[in-house]
Amino acid sequence: MRLLNFIDGQWVAPVGEEFQQDYDPATGEVLLEVPRSGREDAVRAIAAAKQAFKTWRLVPAPKRGEILFRVGQLLMDRKVELAREMTREMGKVTLEAQGDVQEGIDMAFYMAGEGRRSFGYTTPSELPDKFAMATRDPIGVAGIITPWNFPMAIPTWKIFPALVAGNTVVFKPASETPHLAYQLVKILEEAGVPKGVVNLVFGSGQEVGETLISHPDVALISFTGSNETGRHVAEVAGGSLKRVSLELGGKNAIIVMDDADLELAVDGIIWSAFGTTGQRCTACSRLIVQAGIYDELKERLKARIGALKLGAGLDSSTDVGPLINRQAMEKVHKYVQIGKDEGAHLEIGGEVATDARLSSGNFYLPTLFTDVSMEMRIAQEEIFGPVLSMIKVKSLEEAVEVNNRVTYGLSSSIFTSNVNAAFRAIRDLLTGIVYINAGTIGAEIHLPFGGTRGTGNGHREAGTAALDFFSEWKAVYVDYSGKLQRAQIDD
Repeated sequence: MRLLNFIDGQWVAPVGEEFQQDYDPATGEVLLEVPRSGREDAVRAIAAAKQAFKTWRLVPAPKRGEILFRVGQLLMDRKVELAREMTREMGKVTLEAQGDVQEGIDMAFYMAGEGRRSFGYTTPSELPDKFAMATRDPIGVAGIITPWNFPMAIPTWKIFPALVAGNTVVFKPASETPHLAYQLVKILEEAGVPKGVVNLVFGSGQEVGETLISHPDVALISFTGSNETGRHVAEVAGGSLKRVSLELGGKNAIIVMDDADLELAVDGIIWSAFGTTGQRCTACSRLIVQAGIYDELKERLKARIGALKLGAGLDSSTDVGPLINRQAMEKVHKYVQIGKDEGAHLEIGGEVATDARLSSGNFYLPTLFTDVSMEMRIAQEEIFGPVLSMIKVKSLEEAVEVNNRVTYGLSSSIFTSNVNAAFRAIRDLLTGIVYINAGTIGAEIHLPFGGTRGTGNGHREAGTAALDFFSEWKAVYVDYSGKLQRAQIDD
């Protein structure tokens, strides 16, 4: 199968007629061919989106929302099929892939409703016979740049609020997961999105991404990816005063206190650390444990980790799927060696899977380090793989300090039966998301998603907060006094 770009309502080959192959990370099988687009393709898509914005911005927001309702229904009807394709392309197990699609369904219905709920507000004027109100305006062409680990959820977090707010879109998905992007745009087309309103351009960050962040006709950029690339996006796009939303890395921690329900904590830790093979920005890679239950928790975790089954995600008995590619495997293994060199104790895992049935894929054994200090690189740097580091602490205060002593601030969690400790954690953990007696993953789409410090630049995705990024506030004053009134000027 050969995919095409979608520009101005037409499925078209890249100008250079170049394509590259897309692989199944569990088997190495070639799945399809993807356009290797360049600057010229991106410029054509931007021009189409700019032209479409003139009419799309005038479509009543409830009507824009009706299209998203149809999108949500189509996603629901095809959930199983889309999840299967995601598993083949990205590697996550089927149940997780279905959850990824479900986030897209939830976001479609939520943002569709915002077509009738994108409220402004009125407020009393300080002058007589004068009316004051604030309304939302769309901004223009939105450049959407998404990663491979959530190939349905993350694009919908960005595209759907952009559309319901009245913006048009040029969408550049990750090169590793093009098929889900293609399927999503096909559904948008089928649901009735007018030509030019959504454009899809496959290609590299160096070619397509760079064009989006530097082109003067792109008004805003929504990017999810690495901190290194995010800084570059901010520098280039910020230089032309584009509005930029960055959702970057994480080094998330679960705190387990002596009074925690250990069975529940182990369930939460395993899911958070090894779900999606640790390839989530919200994955738990640090485990901060109060000294009294440190050894018992270690033994429980070793037993559970050792029982996890690796394999292709389409196998219903699989617990942990492959990493996305060979480069990811090499990076994970490099960090395991760093951990050993720093003096951390490798309890289990720490190597590429040697089972013959896994030899064609990118499989790495789920890994647990103990005797980790908070200064070690494995406790500070994002690994983005199935590696968990245990850090011993004496108190809640020390646990909070360890949690906050990283450059990131996305997600954190505490397991405790003490309500006072829970509320202190809510107050003191410096992350954009906090969980009590649950792991670090599982955000819901009607709440704001994002982090503090090095995790991003302060914007939030999901919930009504997403509309704050994709719209501009306009203050309106209507003076019906029939005379000049000067605000703040004494008579």
